[in-house]
Amino acid sequence: MHSATLERIRTAARNRQRNVAILLDTKGPEIRTGFFKDEANKIHLTKGEHIVLTSDYSLKGDRLTLACSYERLASSVSSGQQILVADGSLVLLVLSTNEAAGEVLCRVENNASLGERKNMNLPGVVVDLPTFTEKDVNDIVNFGIKQNVDFIAASFVRKGSDVKNLRQLLADNGGQHIRIICKIENQEGLQNYDDILQHSDGIMVARGDLGMEIPPSKVFLAQKMMIRKANIAGKPVITATQMLESMIVNPRPTRAECSDVANAVYDGTDCVMLSGETANGPYFEQAVQVMARTCCEAEGSRNYNALNQTIRNSTIAEHGHLTTGESLASSAVKTAIDIHAQLVVVLSETGTTARYVSKFRPPGHVICLTPDESVARQSGGLYTGCHSFVVDSLEDSHSLSRDVSMEAIKAGVAKDGDLMVVVSGQSFGHGATDQIRVETITISGNGADGMNTTSETSRRSFQLGHLKAGFRIVGVSK
Repeated sequence: MHSATLERIRTAARNRQRNVAILLDTKGPEIRTGFFKDEANKIHLTKGEHIVLTSDYSLKGDRLTLACSYERLASSVSSGQQILVADGSLVLLVLSTNEAAGEVLCRVENNASLGERKNMNLPGVVVDLPTFTEKDVNDIVNFGIKQNVDFIAASFVRKGSDVKNLRQLLADNGGQHIRIICKIENQEGLQNYDDILQHSDGIMVARGDLGMEIPPSKVFLAQKMMIRKANIAGKPVITATQMLESMIVNPRPTRAECSDVANAVYDGTDCVMLSGETANGPYFEQAVQVMARTCCEAEGSRNYNALNQTIRNSTIAEHGHLTTGESLASSAVKTAIDIHAQLVVVLSETGTTARYVSKFRPPGHVICLTPDESVARQSGGLYTGCHSFVVDSLEDSHSLSRDVSMEAIKAGVAKDGDLMVVVSGQSFGHGATDQIRVETITISGNGADGMNTTSETSRRSFQLGHLKAGFRIVGVSK
């Protein structure tokens, strides 16, 4: 089923001439409740009642006894702690534990109806489970790598060594090109965030489970902290969970939900993510449209000059200096801001320069040209403002920039006489970038370098589709 879904996505991407990245979400070390006796679908619990949780997962439960998949539950919790079940819809208060019997006596804190195999959270508890289960390893090796996915979303990452272990697993099985997005979903992951960020390719602020592990009133602080540090590190960050939750059942979101999306953009997130809204609800198309329009409104109201200076100054304050690649990208973006350039065109073998340029938040489109299809999908799928296109070669940067110039005018994202900043290198194949130049966007092809672009070679290159994926940047209607 999943393979068929992937093929439909890739067919649609080819038909629409898009580079669409695929992200594989791992299950992670989750804890779940068990099954019920007498083939019951639900049990009904009343506030004030007592219920026993047992680590004997073979037991069929009822309103008095409930199985739990975590074998060390009785030794992990203590009297007075809370246990949250089914995304917090059921709250249990621990009264006593019996490690020998593997049982925990709890009091029901609210009325609730509970189905089978619901998720369970233990706030503040360091859970003794492997970060990657056997199922996760099988999904990654036998599905993700074989299907050539672009990203792995690693669930419940708790420390930097988890990321290193996953990267080694990918490398050992031919998936070294796959990038790792770490989902921060528990207290331990939050405490080790700096270590995790250092070893990951990107971050997902997974607010659902995180809101079970820490007080809900502190989730927004954790979100802002994680986004800011990821921005300074130049690594993309995704904000996810319950962004337009009401659209699972309603055709319109609440005003608070739209504000939540916009505030995530203002915080500095590179991506926002829908989940149940598109997976379960009938209004999936409307949810995507509303989210896209909200993001465009938020992005259009930011002060990019101030934003660029803030990220640059924060990076220097954190690390003492910029790297060579960051310095070049920062200069390119500042130039684009100063001259009101419509485009920043990046010629990149590995996508690293595109990531650096995106980090410093140019106000216009970032066009990443690369000969690597995987890099095109990863760059266009995650970096802020980045549209990626596959090209034959990066050697003739002048010809490429002229093609972009003509295609940008045809696409309506620039007009004759506008400016663009081109970031390229002299030694391709080594991930090197060492040149910035400003060119005039013109349909006639006479750019700032004075070279005539109407030669037979240039026309033939354009007609044969030098930009293989096409050049189509589609605006979102308001």
